[in-house]
Amino acid sequence: MNSIKETNFNFPNQTKFYKGKVRDVYTIGKDKLVMVVSDRISAFDHVLPEGIPYKGQVLSQIASKFLDATSDIVPNWKEATPDPNVTVGKMCVPFKVEMVIRGCLTGHAWREYKKGKRVLCGVSMPEGMVENQRFDSPIITPTTKEDVGHDEDISREDILSQGLVSDSDYIKLEDYTRKLFNRGLEMAKDRGLILVDTKYEFGKDVNGNIILIDEIHTPDSSRYFYIDGYEDKVRKGESPKQLSKEFVRQWLIENGFQGKEGQQIPYMSPEHITSISERYIELYEHILGEKFIREDVSNIISRVENNILSYLS
Repeated sequence: MNSIKETNFNFPNQTKFYKGKVRDVYTIGKDKLVMVVSDRISAFDHVLPEGIPYKGQVLSQIASKFLDATSDIVPNWKEATPDPNVTVGKMCVPFKVEMVIRGCLTGHAWREYKKGKRVLCGVSMPEGMVENQRFDSPIITPTTKEDVGHDEDISREDILSQGLVSDSDYIKLEDYTRKLFNRGLEMAKDRGLILVDTKYEFGKDVNGNIILIDEIHTPDSSRYFYIDGYEDKVRKGESPKQLSKEFVRQWLIENGFQGKEGQQIPYMSPEHITSISERYIELYEHILGEKFIREDVSNIISRVENNILSYLS
């Protein structure tokens, strides 16, 4: 199978190119973005060496559906999807923070809690909680949005004092974050899932409106638990069955890699790559409740380029 590890397109009226950890973003003119979701996979702020077939299609199509399903809450950047791996939309100036919201004590929050921390990003966490337990109400734990290196936890107070976001805009970002998360919870519940935690990115369009950008509720930006068996497993101190990229992080941890200096990314066999691909397809089908259509990937780079060119022409 073929995968997109990188792109190097040159579109008419292209003015800029940005390569993120997973996404390649082409600026067309002054106000249009073409986002190609590659099959790269990242963890612990490192891009792993191998591409995961169909991963980009899974992420792109899940995000597209959730952008449509939440557009009544906050406007978003999406205008068209000319290819299963591509979204075209309006260019915005991004805020320098990512809005992370957590419904359960899981992942990074749990790792900090286990170290003895009871305040995360300026938000207090109750004593006596156990791993994967629900918070009484979801907590917002923002991070900085760094162009290079690690995103860092940051409190609301520090965001405002550093002038990263204005007071009035931050109130809106928190409000949108809670409303988007509640919508995600409702939609997940319909699929027998719990939306555990996620992150949202926002920007401003040319008219100064706050716009939801990038992805939403995908398994790369979000964590899901199955409702069935969740309470019982938490009570027993066991890990609930989950749908997220956490299984990749756990595999890396078990193989001695957490992104720290001097650590080597472990070898990923073709069989392991295939298993990750299948897990992403499983995520798609459970989260959206529909069959995943495997697009032709025999020459995926040409397919993507031709579909974008057709749309732009």
